[in-house]
Amino acid sequence: MKGEKVKIVRYQDGKTIKWGVIEENMIREMDGNPFEHFHLTFKSNKAEEVRLLSPCLPSKIVALGLNYRDHAEEVKMKLPEEPLLFMKPGTSVIGPGEGIVYPRMSKQVDYEAELAVVIRKAAKAIPEEKVADYILGYTCLNDVTARDLQSKDKQWTRAKGFDTFAPIGPWIVTDIDPHQLEISSYLNGERRQRSNTKNLIFGPHQLVSFISHIMTLLPGDVIATGTPSGIGPMAIGDRIDVVVEGIGALSNIVIAEEE
Repeated sequence: MKGEKVKIVRYQDGKTIKWGVIEENMIREMDGNPFEHFHLTFKSNKAEEVRLLSPCLPSKIVALGLNYRDHAEEVKMKLPEEPLLFMKPGTSVIGPGEGIVYPRMSKQVDYEAELAVVIRKAAKAIPEEKVADYILGYTCLNDVTARDLQSKDKQWTRAKGFDTFAPIGPWIVTDIDPHQLEISSYLNGERRQRSNTKNLIFGPHQLVSFISHIMTLLPGDVIATGTPSGIGPMAIGDRIDVVVEGIGALSNIVIAEEE
């Protein structure tokens, strides 16, 4: 699969969860998984006959604050000298089409469109020139944030860590150049964010290397590379779309927390 651009999906067919590759409007079933040995079978489904899930189940999401120049200007903060890291738990992950739950303890929940890196194999202290061997591919991510709680707490764990606060998908695209991709978000069809990954302060390969010198990255782990300017609040019933050039669109609806 190396050197070939493919779209890897994780999906539910009836009661069974499978891995596959999108070929036109069909999903070709994978025997195994993309982080280990696998081969493509001759079994396939029409895409509309199955439910797409988050394309990976990370043990952790390592995310970046203030990694777009325009976003740093927007929030009137100085450009960081080193990557500003925080983490989102694996329990925050949902897939395309799933509901983002608006927690009752927050009064402002924001969208943040991001390009995400998916790790292929365990990575520890990797030099930047070897990082490509450790990346499976790239996907879309929405770094949903309870903005009022972020301001209140002065650190970001609660604001970023609620269940459903990390929509990922709709698939992982392999062998794509991440350094000049247009990235946008649309709230109820209206564009709210628009930038390009060329405006990243720290690029994807630089980030993987930097983070791997701090913690071991495991297969399926995700690095969220930061959001551009234009962040803003969502309301219950809103639809939010994260669109990354060369990958596609990740769509979710905001829903109320159950009583």
